Amino acid sequence: MRRAVNDLLGAYDKLIMDPVHGGIPLYRHEIQVIDHPLFQRLRNICQNDILSLVFPGATHSRFLHSVGVMHVGTRMFRSMIDAYLRERQLSERTDLGLSQLDAIDYLAKTIRLACLLHDSGHSSFSHQFTQARRIRELMSRPGRFRDLWQGVDYHAYFAEEPDELEHEHYSVRVAHDVLSAVDLESAGLHAVDVIGIMETTRVQPSEAFCRHAETFWKFIAGDDAVAGRIANDNIPQLVMDLLASIVSGEIDADRADYMLRDGFHSSVTIGGFNLDHLLSNLRFGWEVTEPWMGLAITEKGLGALEDFVYSRYQMYRKVYAHKTALGFDWLLREAINEVLEDPDNFEWIDTCLSDMRYFAELTDNFFWEAFRKVARKHPKSYSFCIVNRVKLNHLDTRENLDAGGIQQYSQWLAGEMQLNPADVVTCSMRARFSNIQDNFDGIKVLQRHPISRERSLKRITDVSAFFSKFGDGTITHFYQRPDVDNGAPAELTE
Repeated sequence: MRRAVNDLLGAYDKLIMDPVHGGIPLYRHEIQVIDHPLFQRLRNICQNDILSLVFPGATHSRFLHSVGVMHVGTRMFRSMIDAYLRERQLSERTDLGLSQLDAIDYLAKTIRLACLLHDSGHSSFSHQFTQARRIRELMSRPGRFRDLWQGVDYHAYFAEEPDELEHEHYSVRVAHDVLSAVDLESAGLHAVDVIGIMETTRVQPSEAFCRHAETFWKFIAGDDAVAGRIANDNIPQLVMDLLASIVSGEIDADRADYMLRDGFHSSVTIGGFNLDHLLSNLRFGWEVTEPWMGLAITEKGLGALEDFVYSRYQMYRKVYAHKTALGFDWLLREAINEVLEDPDNFEWIDTCLSDMRYFAELTDNFFWEAFRKVARKHPKSYSFCIVNRVKLNHLDTRENLDAGGIQQYSQWLAGEMQLNPADVVTCSMRARFSNIQDNFDGIKVLQRHPISRERSLKRITDVSAFFSKFGDGTITHFYQRPDVDNGAPAELTE
């Protein structure tokens, strides 16, 4: 209990300096997580694959992003606690008890670790790695999941094997190994609770989590908790869903950090929003009739949320879907496929994706060296284009075309420009914003009656017309295929 109070008051064991957020405090067990080789590998994985070929400053790593997400997640949770304490003070209710302090500290530290490890399973070049054809084939191999968890019982996290692995599954696997090597016992934490609020998992929380969840619920919900309108068996899962929405949701610590960080390092202003204003207007929300527990935002905070959504929308359009950037992403995927034509490379990547003893060696550096090796021998290769920054010749851009429309327009472009239809390649990026119109993935607007001060929760689209303007959209760029030899060079396939 004494440690919990000290930590809530701001005691920490180390300070790490971050260019976006400034000083970020760390606890002893978090330092052990960060020092683990499976986490240190994130230093050698770029946050935005090869976006730096277009925006030279965007060389920041997944390591920095992960630490930043931990910091933002902590701020989100504590700002909601602070806001609730202010409201309790105004209504002259009793102060926090020791059990409530202990519960808040436990949940806050669980959030921090989940945020810290949420991206720990990303491989080389982040999202582009898993989109390469040969890599997808590797990750879809039958038995891959069982190989990855060989000798470890995964049923505490997964009810059944997934059909296809994503980076989130690898994050869970990394988190299991890292947390098993860390002295969580002295911190009073349980690995199953941390991993339980990460994506793809469904767990039975620890007894400690269940106890703290019930204490937290009684503290937050007040009269609704006293009335027993939600069964005690449901409360731990409701609290776990709340914590998960902070780690990964429509307005979460992950998005908040990468928008600020990517905008900062890309030297653009469109990714900026007022994080302080947004956090100061977040609240805990719950509905006993559903039942549901998640994030809510005050009416006066809708402007900050609108800035957040619009900034994210613009970052997708102007930075992530930049015509030159998407062209390099296409070249990168083809270069990865090219490198994997080498049986030795293929076998090594296959091993790294199946055995956690070698997963730490799967970084950007491996592929950059492989690209250079191919480029030296074969100037007419995708690897040569990546290493020497040979851009694709951009032909045109269209929005919101379906698969048939993309193919039809591609053929039309080829005819008008007297190109072989096979020489017109396309790259599409889909920006998903439909959840904004569909209850914003569980976020609601908190309203209070001006006289009785009773709280009520409304759908965001029932309160603000701004969010109805957004929906899923696809940006498609058309390029001319580079002058590259078809198939792998003979020397790579011997």
